[in-house]
Amino acid sequence: MSTIPVTREVSEAPWTLPSRGIVGMACLILAESAIFIIFVVAYVYYIGKSLSGPTPKQVLELPIVATICLLSSSITAHAAVSSLRKDRVSACTAWLGATIFLALVFLFYTAKEWYELIYHYGLTIRTNLFGTTFYSLVGLHATHVVVGLIMLTVALIAGLRKAMNEHHAEKLEVLSLYWHFVDAVWVVVFTVVYVLGR
Repeated sequence: MSTIPVTREVSEAPWTLPSRGIVGMACLILAESAIFIIFVVAYVYYIGKSLSGPTPKQVLELPIVATICLLSSSITAHAAVSSLRKDRVSACTAWLGATIFLALVFLFYTAKEWYELIYHYGLTIRTNLFGTTFYSLVGLHATHVVVGLIMLTVALIAGLRKAMNEHHAEKLEVLSLYWHFVDAVWVVVFTVVYVLGR
């Protein structure tokens, strides 16, 4: 009695665990999303309920330049990761520099807006419900931009010191995920505060 050998062809690639950094960042983004949702809901709930002025329509202008800069910084952050994957450290460093520059421009416009609101219109966090919810929501986002900016600066310094190579691309990708999240949150904040809230 003869036996027929049976061979099993493996058509699927072996399953590997996802990156701990990416999983960790995904969990952080989920937690941060919940916090932002609470602040956005509070802002929406209190729209038009301030008993005194100024109102959003009286003082807010569309931050077009700041928005373009921040959203563009997602493109430059992605370009930095792509460059590092190809071991083009100089290009990665240049893209990181561009990302940081765009983020600083965004923060400059935010600071300018707050200066005008406080000193020209007298709108502080204690003025009315609009002031409280506005500074809480926009301030929370600005804080996340600052945190991202610090991390991007650390990456830039590593690139300038030639302490970064293609093996660090995954870590930079984790950082870029955070930055994309910050940009995505701004789209929501921009829509709720500056478009619907006016």
